Amino acid sequence: MAERRNDGQSTGPTARRIVLGSQLRKLREKAEVSRGDAGYTIRGSESKISRMELGRVGFKERDVEDLLTMYGVTDALEREQFLALVKQSNEPGWWHRYSDLMPNWFTDYVGLEESASRIQTCELQFVPGLLQTEEYTRVLASHGRPERASDETERRVTLRMSRQKVLHRTDAPKLWAVIDESVLHRPIGGQRVLRDQIDHLLEVTRLPNITLQVVPFALSGYAAETSFTMLRFTEPELPDLVYVEHLGGAVYLDRREEIELYSRVVDRLAVDSETPNRSRQILAKRRAEI
Repeated sequence: MAERRNDGQSTGPTARRIVLGSQLRKLREKAEVSRGDAGYTIRGSESKISRMELGRVGFKERDVEDLLTMYGVTDALEREQFLALVKQSNEPGWWHRYSDLMPNWFTDYVGLEESASRIQTCELQFVPGLLQTEEYTRVLASHGRPERASDETERRVTLRMSRQKVLHRTDAPKLWAVIDESVLHRPIGGQRVLRDQIDHLLEVTRLPNITLQVVPFALSGYAAETSFTMLRFTEPELPDLVYVEHLGGAVYLDRREEIELYSRVVDRLAVDSETPNRSRQILAKRRAEI
């Protein structure tokens, strides 16, 4: 069944759903049952089985029980473990209370971010969300008008601050962030907000699980044409994912050739960027200039 973290915490519900779907797919293939026949068994369709196996929909205990029977899983303990995972995968994550603020494509991302063992992100315009200060976030969430921030805006700020807690867990993921040097010169919120933001970057990069590198102006734009985040997981059923957000939504890339492409970009960024120590010096120098 699903692997558990060292401190006993299991992965989040989004990841559990993917893990459960993957395990059901393996059982179906081992039993040599087609998706169509499996769908018929649970009064559904082939496409429903496909969505279940990809972890894109929730699971009903009755459906899983019927599938386990069809796949020849009769051991009481094994069935009990599967049904326990069904319940866990249907538990709402902490971000559920913000679901009215988030489109479905971002809800999935937050759930996967919670379960990642390594987060690699490249930002060309702003400080990465996981490293932003509250004021910096408020300026962005209010479209540059923090003095007019609505209740909804404040909830968006709270949501982003809550996401940052993942970096301070006992089982915190490794965060490797690359930012374009222009980010340090873009006066989001004015000089004071930018100065405080740089102070925050200098503070959090002292943590052992956080690495920040700055791409100098001279090499800006060569390795990456857009911002992206790569999520890596310890669970074998969870593939590495690349998340690319755009104005109207986001795309998730997980095909081998896509992951290899972005892995090469990550390697190039690591070379083109200043070292972590040199990047901290750049932060300190920029901080003194403001």
